[in-house]
Amino acid sequence: MNKLTLAFSPCPNDTFIFDAMVHHKIDTEGLEFDYSMTDVEELNKMAFAKSIDVTKISFHAFVYLTKDYILLESGSALGNNVGPVLIAKKNYSPKALQDLKIAIPGEYTTANLLLKILFPPLQNKTSMLFSDIEDAVLSEKVDAGLIIHENRFTYKARGLHKIVDLGELWMEKTGVPIPLGGIIASKDLSPDTIKKLNRVLKKSILFAMNNSESCMEFIKKNSNEMQAEVIKQHIGLYVNDFTVELGEEGHKAVEKLITLAKE
Repeated sequence: MNKLTLAFSPCPNDTFIFDAMVHHKIDTEGLEFDYSMTDVEELNKMAFAKSIDVTKISFHAFVYLTKDYILLESGSALGNNVGPVLIAKKNYSPKALQDLKIAIPGEYTTANLLLKILFPPLQNKTSMLFSDIEDAVLSEKVDAGLIIHENRFTYKARGLHKIVDLGELWMEKTGVPIPLGGIIASKDLSPDTIKKLNRVLKKSILFAMNNSESCMEFIKKNSNEMQAEVIKQHIGLYVNDFTVELGEEGHKAVEKLITLAKE
């Protein structure tokens, strides 16, 4: 039995795709997983520290990690015309952003990279846990917040306004889907193990797609947002054909993001 350390976020799209493989609902081909869950920026830091075999990663962080990690073909989250949303208590226009204090979900999140690419002048930013951003905006600790994960489905009900969806701007700018996060494996693992990982992860995703109720207990247990409809919307938005396999279009989108990040 080959035991690997694995880390991913507690967000519904991640628990959805990993449930079957960590709970042995599929054949894991001799792979065993010692898994943990934490916030996406903490996952990025774990990868920078090279302390994990397999992990979910922000594609922004992956820009700096290509020497040490390989991107797996399955498990990525790509958005079509949807992405991180910049919200505020007041109905600001995008032109007013330069004077605002903005909460971001982490320096190395793809959300922050997109903000840098699409709104280069913005400098007054503060990092915080993604699930704390809505409250920070409501309490006026910050003027605006860049939200990810389940929060894109909850901010309106709390009386907050959308300034702009960075996914929409990204599509206008590039014409390709927005690569948000992917699954990477350490290059210290053997080529055979990496091949197995690709197969097992794909099987886990397909199992979840065909047996969605099977993973709901695991998803609800770990999600910040317990409403079934929000969970369903989240999975529907970020688990798609690109998650099953990146393919040519998915790789093209990732390469585009990496190129713009380096520029």
